[in-house]
Amino acid sequence: MNKVNWKAKLSSRKFWALAAALGTSILGAIGASDDTAVKVTGIITAVGACAVYMLAEAYTDGKAAGSDDATSE
Repeated sequence: MNKVNWKAKLSSRKFWALAAALGTSILGAIGASDDTAVKVTGIITAVGACAVYMLAEAYTDGKAAGSDDATSE
């Protein structure tokens, strides 16, 4: 059985778009106000943007640390 690659999932904009759409749909189904749905969608997309940024920075930092461009004395 294959394990889920959470790092790849959390860095996917498609995943965060799905999460926002799912959250909005659920709020609409339970009768939440439009204001609440907008706030929850904003929170989900903000968290998603932060996650994608952090993972992208960690990736580039890791690549830079392993490069031969570093100067050593």
